[in-house]
Amino acid sequence: TDFPRAPFPADKKQFRSLVKLGAELRALHLMESEKLNKLTTAYPEAGDNIVRQVKREKDEVRINDTQCFVQVPEVAWNFHIGGYQPAQKYLKDRKDRKLTPDEIRHYQKIIVALVETARIMQKIDARLSLKARR
Repeated sequence: TDFPRAPFPADKKQFRSLVKLGAELRALHLMESEKLNKLTTAYPEAGDNIVRQVKREKDEVRINDTQCFVQVPEVAWNFHIGGYQPAQKYLKDRKDRKLTPDEIRHYQKIIVALVETARIMQKIDARLSLKARR
C-alpha cells in the first residue's frame, strides 16, 4: 500500500501517449527540458541574497525582509515528491546562506518543473480514467 501505483495501459495507443508524457516528466526531473528556460517567476529586488526565512505570502516566497521570489504558484509551493516539498526544501536547506545567481535561477527552474509536473500528472490521470470508463 505504500508503493506508487503503476497502472497497466489498456492498449497500444494509451501506452504510446503515456510514454510521451513520461518522457516529458523525465526531462523535467533531470532538468533537461526546454520548458525550464521559460521562467515563470521573478526575483525583483536587489539585496544580499541571504536566506534568513522561508515563507510564502500570496504568490511571493520571502527569503529575507527585502527579497522574495514572485509569481510562485501554490501548486508548486505545496507539491510533494516522496516525503519532500521541493520548492520549500530547496530554500530551507540554504538557510543562513547567500544564494548565488545560479542557485536563484535553479530555484526558478524548479518552480517551472513542479508546475509542469502537476500539469502532466493531470493529463496522465485523465488518460487513464478515460480508458477505465470504457
